[in-house]
Amino acid sequence: MAHQSDLIAEDIEAYLTAHQHKSLLRFLTCGSVDDGKSTLIGRLLYDSKMIFEDQLAALEADSKKVGTQGGEIDFALLVDGLAAEREQGITIDVAYRFFSTDRRKFIVADTPGHEQYTRNMVTGASTADAAIILIDARKGVLTQTRRHSYLVSLLGIRHVVLAINKMDLVDWSQSTFDAILADYRAFAAQIGITDFTAIPMSALRGDNITEASPASPWYTGSALLPLLETLPVEDDLRSRAFRLPVQWVNRPNLDFRGFSGLISSGTVRPGDRLKVLPSGRESTVERIVTFDGDLDEAVAGQSVTITLADEIDVSRGDVLSTATSPPEVADQFEATLVWMDDDAMLPGRPYILKLGTRQVAAQITEPKYKVNVNTLERLAAKRLELNEIGVVNLSLDAPIAFDAYSDNHDLGGFILIDRMTNRTVGAGMLHFALRRSQNIHWQALDVDKAARGALKGQRGRVVWLTGLSGSGKSTIANLVEKRLYANGRHTYLLDGDNVRHGLNKDLGFTDEDRVENIRRVAEVAKLMVDAGLIVLVSFISPFAAERRLARELQAEGDFVEVYVATPLEVAEARDVKGLYAKARSGQLKNFTGIDSPYEAPENPEITVDTLKLSPEEAAQQIVDWLEGANDYSI
Repeated sequence: MAHQSDLIAEDIEAYLTAHQHKSLLRFLTCGSVDDGKSTLIGRLLYDSKMIFEDQLAALEADSKKVGTQGGEIDFALLVDGLAAEREQGITIDVAYRFFSTDRRKFIVADTPGHEQYTRNMVTGASTADAAIILIDARKGVLTQTRRHSYLVSLLGIRHVVLAINKMDLVDWSQSTFDAILADYRAFAAQIGITDFTAIPMSALRGDNITEASPASPWYTGSALLPLLETLPVEDDLRSRAFRLPVQWVNRPNLDFRGFSGLISSGTVRPGDRLKVLPSGRESTVERIVTFDGDLDEAVAGQSVTITLADEIDVSRGDVLSTATSPPEVADQFEATLVWMDDDAMLPGRPYILKLGTRQVAAQITEPKYKVNVNTLERLAAKRLELNEIGVVNLSLDAPIAFDAYSDNHDLGGFILIDRMTNRTVGAGMLHFALRRSQNIHWQALDVDKAARGALKGQRGRVVWLTGLSGSGKSTIANLVEKRLYANGRHTYLLDGDNVRHGLNKDLGFTDEDRVENIRRVAEVAKLMVDAGLIVLVSFISPFAAERRLARELQAEGDFVEVYVATPLEVAEARDVKGLYAKARSGQLKNFTGIDSPYEAPENPEITVDTLKLSPEEAAQQIVDWLEGANDYSI
């Protein structure tokens, strides 16, 4: 069973060929803190002869220095690579390790047990075919055991092994094993894990790891490694409908045009009829090209280049699928979302959604509920905090081809990316398209934005003034509108206070409500620009992400950001409305500049320095800019 094959010495080429064609199983270990996850992986590496002599020497030295086994080999140290992990004796990051046996290759992810590192566990589970959920036989099923089991079920991992570890510390008691198994089975049934294999073991001593242990004569099932060697991996994916997300349009010369990517499911052959989504165009497979030559058949897990018989438009992010069973296309969905960022998820805030090879702008329009993974209770929620899991509605700015996550992980699983920092902030699973996305379509209009602007003799545009409360935004915006009106321009002024008396009277000043406040105003401004108006918007609009959303709703050049720059102490000294005084005394919560942040623009079109300019001079600066290099007239 060891990886050290006799072929290495006898016929190295034969060994390498055999090794290349072994199947690959990706699995993760998870569970609560100190259940023995890292020790189990270290034992697997050790028993499969995947440790070099210098590594073994270093392990023995580290075991004496920082180990937890009284000078004996501490296998966990093979995996816990971070200094902080070794000092605390815990796993923080996701550690990936490779090992192999004569029958199969493995990539194992050692995931953290602490609740605050749940996002790391999700990262490790996202590509796994199997999960080993460890339980300390002395402690039984714990909160984090339930949390990780719920995530394993949520992520659709097909093969689950329940490793009841440290059985040597309970004298290999069958009654203890049976009690833990009954407790876990009752919980697993609630979350949809109906098929799993339970193994009693001692990872530290090697019992029931590579072969059956005499310490548990009452256990007649498989040891862990033989079980992992025989779990089915690819057959299920190959039997499903063909899907290939296009990674790259391959044009090495004028005579070749192919579409490259990794087949996520199904089988394809020359002559098969394919559909390109989201466009819906169809063609026939002409060739399946690889570096080693053309194939008569390609299956899930292979990277190939496909050429089509017809010249049709296919781009990166499109999906090639079987014509008879294509994925759906939609732009609004219900999804489960795992939030992975320190900053809370806010409805209406713009993010980037990446699914397969496609990236589109996305908003979480409505959090439906969050899940207490310990009780499985559904709780009302307006936001999701770090490591929380909820069900939400998503809206995209363009339709995408997708499958439900339960049918295809590659075309149903997505990540959300923060548009400002490029951080991955969430990971999710699509359930289904919302019916509204199928029932609502754009209606063609004969009178368009250009025609409306021409009638008014101007180009519609948004002039967005942002700054602290008391900076003078409203005063300056009012003066700008008066001067534009005097010049014969058609204008409208959207003021933050005025809008909250009507359109946004239902919103407060939490971060969620601030985001929704700006989202609504940005959409109204878009309609007004489409009507050919010059729209002045005077809002604190403290978050850069929402101002970027407002900008991206407009055509290039139709959004003018004006930063009314006023230091906090100057704005507070003015305090015409007495708001800063109330905020300082605690009467007014979530006030920008006091207990809620203001993110100043980095590259506004216009910066107004109110320490140097009077309101009249500031207004004239804006009008001059509009009348000058960026003339808004037709």
